[in-house]
Amino acid sequence: MTQTPFEIFLQAPPGLEPLLAEEAREQGFAAPNPVPGGVVTQGGWDEVWRANLCLRGAGRVLVRIGGFMAFHLAQLDKRARKFPWGELLRPGEAVRVDVTCRRSKIYHAGAAKQRIETALAAFGAVIADDAEETETDEAPLTLKVRIEDNEVIFSLDSSGVPLHRRGTKQFVGKAPMRETLAALFLRACDYSGQEPVYDPMCGSGTFVLEAAAIASGAAPGLSRQFAFERLASFDAARWQALRDAHAGSTPPEQRFVGSDRDAGAVAGANANAQRAGLGDVAAFHHAAVSDAAPPDGPPGLVIVNPPYGGRIGNKKLLYGLHGALGDTLRRNFRGWRVGIVTSEAGLARATGLPVTPWGPPVPHGGLKVTLFTAPPIG
Repeated sequence: MTQTPFEIFLQAPPGLEPLLAEEAREQGFAAPNPVPGGVVTQGGWDEVWRANLCLRGAGRVLVRIGGFMAFHLAQLDKRARKFPWGELLRPGEAVRVDVTCRRSKIYHAGAAKQRIETALAAFGAVIADDAEETETDEAPLTLKVRIEDNEVIFSLDSSGVPLHRRGTKQFVGKAPMRETLAALFLRACDYSGQEPVYDPMCGSGTFVLEAAAIASGAAPGLSRQFAFERLASFDAARWQALRDAHAGSTPPEQRFVGSDRDAGAVAGANANAQRAGLGDVAAFHHAAVSDAAPPDGPPGLVIVNPPYGGRIGNKKLLYGLHGALGDTLRRNFRGWRVGIVTSEAGLARATGLPVTPWGPPVPHGGLKVTLFTAPPIG
């Protein structure tokens, strides 16, 4: 069951799977293959740890730990009891079980869940109440069970708290962009950490801070804990050696800047920068969109997630805001590339910039948003 390699599933927002596969390939993971909802690769526990620690675009890392065929509940009960849980779990650890059934003779997910929970309890695990949906470092481990075509497949969520929680941000603005999504959108804009980044509607600073962190070279998961640290396979010394190998951070020469008309957001973004250890290279200031101006030095990337859709009801205000953004960029940001995340193509076009959509719409904040990009402003 625990032979190496086994299947590792890296979650990604639908539509952005190829970007995560590209990142995993660059990070040396074995033959990453984009599939709906994520990327499949192979590896042992060290690769599972490294995926959680180093991949900026993955939302979670799931590990396929084994399974068996089962055609009725009595068979499921017997084989679940014989499954070698001790190779994976520590007795006394809290576990939440999540079951889905498709095209199988075992069709009642609730009954299947009960049998598997009974087997886990017999091993010595503590079965967590489904009502305990908190996402903290102390949250129960999650065992995901898929019963499809009569095959029972067990996967463990090795991440725990979702990976966009880097462990450094405390202030969160309205309709925040997840760090994992921001990292993938930056990649879609061909950002590699070698140029400055500016966000004229920065909110809590996610795009700017993610860009600065990419440029620094430090792994995104250094400041947090993971569910796999509570598994039987965990080796604290090996894990510390892996963390040490990815802790090296080189202060980038370029600057990362954001501005916002909301003074509270600016203060929160600056606090987030300090907490992330990026205060020397990332800075935020109070300014209206029409007053946005680039930092000294070469041109780079402007990337912005303006208000849209349900976030502001008056469409005339939205079109005017996007028009003002385009005017400012043409006036002050010659030579800079542009990325705009919005729910409506009409809003992106209202900037007057030659924007084109990158990829399909992506779920975000209850809406579908699209990244629009524009070449260097002439």
